[in-house]
Amino acid sequence: MAKIRKNASIESGLMEVLKILSDDEIYKAIGKTSSYIRKCSNPDLPQQIDHNDSFKLDNACIQKGKAPPLLKAYEYMIVQLLDKADNYENKDTNEMLVKSTILHGKLTELVKKAKEPKSERGTEISALEKKDIFEAISDLENKILKIKLTIDGKDK
Repeated sequence: MAKIRKNASIESGLMEVLKILSDDEIYKAIGKTSSYIRKCSNPDLPQQIDHNDSFKLDNACIQKGKAPPLLKAYEYMIVQLLDKADNYENKDTNEMLVKSTILHGKLTELVKKAKEPKSERGTEISALEKKDIFEAISDLENKILKIKLTIDGKDK
């Protein structure tokens, strides 16, 4: 019977790793089998993934052009802790969605400006432009995580 895992948990991240990487890729990344990853992904077992192994698995996912699922799970868990500590000023989902749209627009604008021939390095993105783009991506990712937290909190 399939185990139910909490959304954005390390266990859920490990299940994503199993979807992204083959058995050989997992073994090449950490020197352990996919069976070990399945054991670590079972919330009912005491087996847990080593931090260095989780980093190596995320790196292998990145090498395949995929988002690092364990990093995303870890970020989500940290944001949940911050949410409990900082009680966000407004948990209105509609307002959060509007703010995320604004952040997405800012990101789009930064990328378009950076790729314009009249920009700092022409169609090549400069280091400063990259910094601004990555900050905008981070802001958008944080807003998305806050939306997830708000929606997840409504299920309780």
